[in-house]
Amino acid sequence: MVKESERNVEYFRERLGGSFDVVDKTLDVKGKKVTVFYLKTLVDDKLLAEMVLLPLTSTNLTEITIEKIRNNILATADLDDITGNNEEEKDKQLLESVIGGAVAVFVDGENEAVCADIKNFPKRSPSEPPTSAVIYGPRVGFVESIETNIAMLRKRLATPNLTIKNFTVGEHTQTKVFVAYLKGVAKQEVVDKICQKIQSIKINGVVDSNYIVGYFQEGAKIFKRTGITEKPDIATAKMLEGRVAIIVDGSPVVLTLPFLIFEDLQNSNDYYSNSVYASFIRVVRLIGVFISAILPGTYLALRLYHYKVLPLRFLITIANTTEGLPFTPFVESLFNVGLFQILYEVSLRLPQYLGLATSIVGALILGQTGVSAGLISPPAVVIIALSFISVYTVSDQIAQLTLLRVVFLIIGGTIGILGIVGGLIYFANHLATYNQYGTSYLAPYAPRKEKDLKDGLIKKAQPKSTAKPESLE
Repeated sequence: MVKESERNVEYFRERLGGSFDVVDKTLDVKGKKVTVFYLKTLVDDKLLAEMVLLPLTSTNLTEITIEKIRNNILATADLDDITGNNEEEKDKQLLESVIGGAVAVFVDGENEAVCADIKNFPKRSPSEPPTSAVIYGPRVGFVESIETNIAMLRKRLATPNLTIKNFTVGEHTQTKVFVAYLKGVAKQEVVDKICQKIQSIKINGVVDSNYIVGYFQEGAKIFKRTGITEKPDIATAKMLEGRVAIIVDGSPVVLTLPFLIFEDLQNSNDYYSNSVYASFIRVVRLIGVFISAILPGTYLALRLYHYKVLPLRFLITIANTTEGLPFTPFVESLFNVGLFQILYEVSLRLPQYLGLATSIVGALILGQTGVSAGLISPPAVVIIALSFISVYTVSDQIAQLTLLRVVFLIIGGTIGILGIVGGLIYFANHLATYNQYGTSYLAPYAPRKEKDLKDGLIKKAQPKSTAKPESLE
């Protein structure tokens, strides 16, 4: 930074590309020229007037320096310290502060500056996330403001052991990424490894937490390796168990590590309802996972290679409904899967009410018309539809189960039931041997952790599930 305010302002204007929202105000304070530099689209006008402009113009100090402005005039504002070791580093920090919503104050004749953080970013109020609705329990969800998200965690974890580390990721976005964990509960080597991965991320920009998920994935990418949540109560519960939360500015989705696959069989409603009912629902979810992944492939394998296993009446029904179809059973199944997947994608991208009507009408009309036209058979439609509906029992695994459905459909149509069994054994073995951040992916069942079975597939009463999971130790 040079000593003349005009040259400082001109330098930073040039760095910001002459944007329309760049504002500089020059004030005469006790005979000294003081320049205020900021981006008007990011600054709160009321705070600017009350905490910067009014204190500067009404000060009783006779001598105006940057040091006196920092310590006496702007003492009540949230100030950013410019701590660079050289001029280039100081200029970079100052520019980042202004882009982040701070107001830079220059005094003519001095090569220092002070920044007051009075940003006013648009943000919404916390509300119940549409993906994590509950019958009972907290309904508040994370928002796009990282300060609000951290405040919600602080409210629930009122302990000095809550540690939050700050990182900046993205060459152009300069996105703030925070790592939150409970000291003494989370394993320090896991925390260190996660921090190292974040520091090693080289990317142009980060606009959502999903942009950095891939950096924490290890091994095959078909299976989910990172926990996600939009609710502070779930993030808090996971941190109490020893997990690490990764919070990205601008995203309502918080990542948690290490991740166990059985986490997705659990739901926040389980902890606000009877343990017997919660256990029953978890079993239903597990059945839904298998129905979604292997039912179409199993049906195709039985129909093509093992039809003698099917009950006679069901076999007669299949024979009657498939007579005269122009497609082979394998092509018919692929056609049905493709049709339902297209309807699913359409319903996601259309406006809410239009998408709902389109998915219902499309499924009914196309399904009924296809059957009436002799293109597809009713049993195949029912099987594929049941598979697509069952995926919502574990909504966080939709992408993985969709891929597995296609894989097992191809295996069942080409190899038969032995291929289905072999595929299950292969994937089970792959998951059992996977270890993430020192934690087995299939814990507490592979390896078996007796203490953790209290909150496994069968959930025990809450007073019996108070200890930290052995799988995370």
